[in-house]
Amino acid sequence: MSTPQLVVHRDKDVMAQAAAARLITKIVDAQASRGQASVVLTGGRNGNGVLAALAAAPARDAIDWSRLDLWWGDERYLPEGDPERNVTQAREVLLDAVPLDPARVHAMPASDGPYGADVDAAAEAYAQELAKAAGPENHAAVPSFDVLMLGVGPDTHVASLFPESPAVRETERMVVGVHGAPKPPPTRITLTLPAIRAAREVWLLAAGEDKAQAAAIALSGAGEIQAPAAGAYGRQRTLWLLDSAAASQLPRSLYPPASP
Repeated sequence: MSTPQLVVHRDKDVMAQAAAARLITKIVDAQASRGQASVVLTGGRNGNGVLAALAAAPARDAIDWSRLDLWWGDERYLPEGDPERNVTQAREVLLDAVPLDPARVHAMPASDGPYGADVDAAAEAYAQELAKAAGPENHAAVPSFDVLMLGVGPDTHVASLFPESPAVRETERMVVGVHGAPKPPPTRITLTLPAIRAAREVWLLAAGEDKAQAAAIALSGAGEIQAPAAGAYGRQRTLWLLDSAAASQLPRSLYPPASP
């Protein structure tokens, strides 16, 4: 378990640009040291903001996109191409514009795919795909992701792990189906906390006043069942990337000295 580190930026646009620059550096470094990199993407306005900033960054060409594996932290169990699916949004803002290897873009199954309405079977299939990609050097039945990004919801949820839900209580399975999520759509697929904690680095993104209370709760020592964001941490590093509005309810003592 790594102690959370905070970086507070002036606004959400600066946060997105800085996170994109940080992600480019991390991917390039991983490819230089191990020949490839793996990243878990998140949806939502902040996750998509980072991808849009990455698409606009000239330094994106430093990445060898053919040696990058992309995974997702969660997905809405909707038909392929639905505009609400995280992978659809990611393709629109970045993925269709860069030369990725399609075999290394690991989208979660769609509701009109081979598993039909059986979201639990779809989740198990994604778990098997992750396990197949994991090597003997990994710490769980998932790859040791270089970076796993998570948006933080106003209720402290991350991925589709909602407070007090069965999914946030899962301690063994890496991927589960979600039934009756408190925000639409109710049916989803999500990584669990054990899968998240296998990542080398976990980055939690929060921007806007509506995320301020969630950030304060998650960073104040709350339990992970009541505040799932508090249970999301990486093996080597846990990084909270915030704008000033999302950080507005945090005690100043938590701010790093270099925060603007």
